[in-house]
Amino acid sequence: MTRFAAACSLALFCAFAFAQAARVRGVIEKLDGDMLTVRAREGSVLAITLAPNATVTGVVPAALAEVAAGKFVGVTAMPRADGNLMALEIHIFPESMRGRGEGHRPWDLKPESTMTNATVADVVSGAKDRVLTLRYKEGEKKVFVPEAAPIVTYVAADRGALHPGAHVFVVTERAADGSLSAPRVSVGLNGLVPPM
Repeated sequence: MTRFAAACSLALFCAFAFAQAARVRGVIEKLDGDMLTVRAREGSVLAITLAPNATVTGVVPAALAEVAAGKFVGVTAMPRADGNLMALEIHIFPESMRGRGEGHRPWDLKPESTMTNATVADVVSGAKDRVLTLRYKEGEKKVFVPEAAPIVTYVAADRGALHPGAHVFVVTERAADGSLSAPRVSVGLNGLVPPM
């Protein structure tokens, strides 16, 4: 391996090790300027530096009837024995977010959970649940949606929504010194806990 290749490999390793994304789910304790303090669901208290122009997105309830063919959605699910998925929750994205994070990947809400961001290709109503066919660039997944699955969508919000007691979901970046920063925050409005 050349010295240059070795240096590139080391740089990539360091970038991965020291600038890792970490998902934070929790309750706001305070917002002081750009410093957001959150008590994470695991119990730890985290300080997150928000970008000066950080985007604040509100999370509000939506109805199953809104999950229609052509909508771009995010579905957190668990695998079923038959190879299909059972939805834990559904996020209906506004058109401005179409294509964001498209694909199917592991997720950290629960052990073995997955996230599929895709376009709804088909909706079939059953006796107890609906079956969605989700299509994304690399393929498609069938997802069973039980009646109890939370369904939410996103609306514009501002920092006024980041008050103590509000529930948030934040994808942060962890720097080499362990500090956390974020360019955007999703906050549940009117007491909603973002089901993410």
